[in-house]
Amino acid sequence: MAFARKVWKLLVAIKDGLVLLFMLLFFGLLYAALSFRPVDGAHVQEGALLVALDGVVVEEPEAVDPFSMLLSTGTPIREHRARDVIRAIEGAATDDRIKAVVLDLDYFLGGGQVHMTEIGKAIDKVRAAKKPVLAHAYAYTGDGMQLAAHASEVWVDPLGGALVAGPGGTFLFYGDIADRLKVNVHVYRTGEYKSAVEPYTLSRFSDAARRDIEGTYGALWENWVDEVAKARPKAKAREVALDPVSAIQAAGGDGARAALAAGMVDKIGSYEDFAARVGELVGEDPDAPDDAHSFAHTFYTDWVKAVAPSKKGKAIGVITVAGEIVDGEAGPGTAGGDRIAALLDDALEDDLAALVVRVDSPGGSVTASERIRQAILRHKEKGIPVVVSMANVAASGGYYVSTPADAIFADPSTITGSIGVFLAVPSAENALPEWGVTPDSIRTTPLSGQPDLFGGFSPQMDAVLQSQVEHSYDMFLGLVSDSRKITKAKLRSDIAEGRTWAGGPARQVGLVDRFGNLDDALAFAAEKAGLKEGDWHADYIQDEPDPFTAFVQSMTEPAESSGDGDMLAVMMARRDMAAGRAAGDLLALLESPRMQARCMACPAPFAAPDAKRGESLLQAVVARTGL
Repeated sequence: MAFARKVWKLLVAIKDGLVLLFMLLFFGLLYAALSFRPVDGAHVQEGALLVALDGVVVEEPEAVDPFSMLLSTGTPIREHRARDVIRAIEGAATDDRIKAVVLDLDYFLGGGQVHMTEIGKAIDKVRAAKKPVLAHAYAYTGDGMQLAAHASEVWVDPLGGALVAGPGGTFLFYGDIADRLKVNVHVYRTGEYKSAVEPYTLSRFSDAARRDIEGTYGALWENWVDEVAKARPKAKAREVALDPVSAIQAAGGDGARAALAAGMVDKIGSYEDFAARVGELVGEDPDAPDDAHSFAHTFYTDWVKAVAPSKKGKAIGVITVAGEIVDGEAGPGTAGGDRIAALLDDALEDDLAALVVRVDSPGGSVTASERIRQAILRHKEKGIPVVVSMANVAASGGYYVSTPADAIFADPSTITGSIGVFLAVPSAENALPEWGVTPDSIRTTPLSGQPDLFGGFSPQMDAVLQSQVEHSYDMFLGLVSDSRKITKAKLRSDIAEGRTWAGGPARQVGLVDRFGNLDDALAFAAEKAGLKEGDWHADYIQDEPDPFTAFVQSMTEPAESSGDGDMLAVMMARRDMAAGRAAGDLLALLESPRMQARCMACPAPFAAPDAKRGESLLQAVVARTGL
């Protein structure tokens, strides 16, 4: 009877939990239904195009779990698709209903330097059409300043300012703690500059890695300074960045006045003051005169929904490889090899005139990268042109998947290269005795029980894994050599070995063909396919979210940002966004080990691999030994 009572209590607890879950779902869906605005209801109002970038700008927003979103008590960080922002701003230049463009950067957390450049060029088109572009922020950091520099009128909050830090920051190294814990990290790599393994074994950058990363970041910094200087000649961006103390002290500690004195901003004022100024240019919003956005406006997301792109002519497919490249079905926002390969294979029946591969990835799994490359080759085998368009990052595995291209387009600020392969596996043979656990082994062959995470790796296991890494690297070099017409010897001595390259130097050494954005790559692909302007359109090969997910996501997106902020708060919010990298480095080591083609210098968050994975040699050995 006691057992029956325990079972009954368990069943009652399960029932109560399910009732609570369904109640939460019911009220969540009820709220969503009451506040739902259908997509078809999007329309363009005469006035300003409001580009409120509350969150981050990304190449491809991450997939969402609708149930997690409904049950979450936190506010998700909003992700803005770069191409949607660009298309809306470019459209504003020729849309007679749009009188001005407004950049609300109060809660902007940043984006890649290439995306900022592309959005800046779109702003330039609006200004060339003699339409004003106005920007406001609580405080400007590098990304926000890069955008605002293109505006005709830049405002900052009285409590804000403009601090430019430039590329760089702190990386965590775990070599000393691994020694202290007596964890043996087995590293197999190729290339003097393949620095992605260094955090696991060293306490600081090696000299080679430091030179390599400093060179890349230095090139990105000069590109940033040149762009801001060209867009806003009176701004003393370099001076403020190199001597921020003098600038702020000269203004008596007032960051806003320091920004004004340095020519970084034009006016100081609250968002309400800014909104009143916009209202003078485009008129007031008769439906919401007391709203924070009291001026007549259309959100850029509504403009994108209301103004469909042309579908005339032949289709040129665009596949996106964004985020960490992992085995399995992960994504979007993470480049799951199986998912992207399946999308490409489905598109084989679509009679595409050409294929453009948009890459924004620091690399990842070798097996997943190969899955994607093979799928791209199946399109190339049909005789259609393949063109790669690189965004912020196309390094290591991101470059690996680019090798089938007939031409590679990049931006001067793209980080690419990092041609190399590595594998890192921890073992505990030295740590276990400290806890009174002594490993002992019985082997019938040199690989019995290998890879042995408790007793240590045998010399033969080390040799096998290093040989596999070297073979994968040699294959990587062969792909680059064939596609770029550069000898392996030249690659090894001057280009590969894990070196990273900014887009400008990458073009000089032959890793990149041309400078240009996605539109330039599409136009080139159309030309290669023999199509004239107006005879083709871009067809994005992507996952379509199920209606329920799309419905919940539209309801749980942050509405209008609210609250106060100052310069420090904005900078700390950006630091919080970067904090996940340290945890990602550690998770990458503790995850089921796999060969990686990944770049350390590339500023991208780590994404955990999907449960469905490809199988490398090491994984196959692990599976067969039961470890």
